[in-house]
Amino acid sequence: MKMGNIPDHVVFKYLRKNKKFPHIFCPGCGHGIILGALIRAIDNLKVDKNKIVMVSGIGCSSRAPVYSDFSSFHTLHGRALAFATGVKLANPELNVIVITGDGDASAIGGNHFIHACRRNIDITTLVLNNNIYGMTGGQYSPTTPVGGIASTAPFGNIEKPFDICELANGAGASFVARGTAFNVTAMIKIIEQAIVKKGFSVVEAVSQCHTAFGRRNKMKSPVEMMKWQRDSAVDIRAWDKLPEEKRTGKFKIGVLADHEYPEYTHEYQKIIDRAQGKGKEVKK
Repeated sequence: MKMGNIPDHVVFKYLRKNKKFPHIFCPGCGHGIILGALIRAIDNLKVDKNKIVMVSGIGCSSRAPVYSDFSSFHTLHGRALAFATGVKLANPELNVIVITGDGDASAIGGNHFIHACRRNIDITTLVLNNNIYGMTGGQYSPTTPVGGIASTAPFGNIEKPFDICELANGAGASFVARGTAFNVTAMIKIIEQAIVKKGFSVVEAVSQCHTAFGRRNKMKSPVEMMKWQRDSAVDIRAWDKLPEEKRTGKFKIGVLADHEYPEYTHEYQKIIDRAQGKGKEVKK
């Protein structure tokens, strides 16, 4: 038996198929596609699953660790990165992966997000961005576009949205990238790069929510929303050549930033060594 085009051994190895399925994602939701991309990336890299810890907060996207057969924490709303930071500091050898949503990461969890970027701690964070609070009633989020209809903005959102990738890059993340549920092959490669990068890595995964966002915004089916992703996403290599007037209504995908910054747990260990007299003298 095969589940889609994922080989049997990948399904059996990485998903808690006998415990947690069927999942809560709506039919056509992009989150399952992104989860599939993540486990393919992990399998391609041959990462020891016993050295992976997956952490999430609250929301549709944050259910992903429940279905993944790794050590995992399904934590408080907006606090996934705080928990993940504790895990990474306790054992820097672990591969810590955070799955969060646009609301979870940039609204209630916004402060944790920018400071995790600033610290540059070695955590891979996937922000599944569907531009809406899909689980709790369709409220607008910090990434809902201007004019977007939501349950809390029935006449259109008037707030300028965050650009998750610009926010992450400006706050100091080592690796920043964006992909879509439609461009799943590229998404797998991006996630692979994010996992192996030493430092704080952010991957914004543009995902469709036809249930809460699409039906209010003239895209009632997941097919319509994925066609929008296809037509709106522009590879970074082509983006730079695109005239300004042709960028309207489009967004860039690919690796948007790749820096070499000191990693937090490595620098923290230096402080421990100095305090224990293993490094330079501690000034009194």
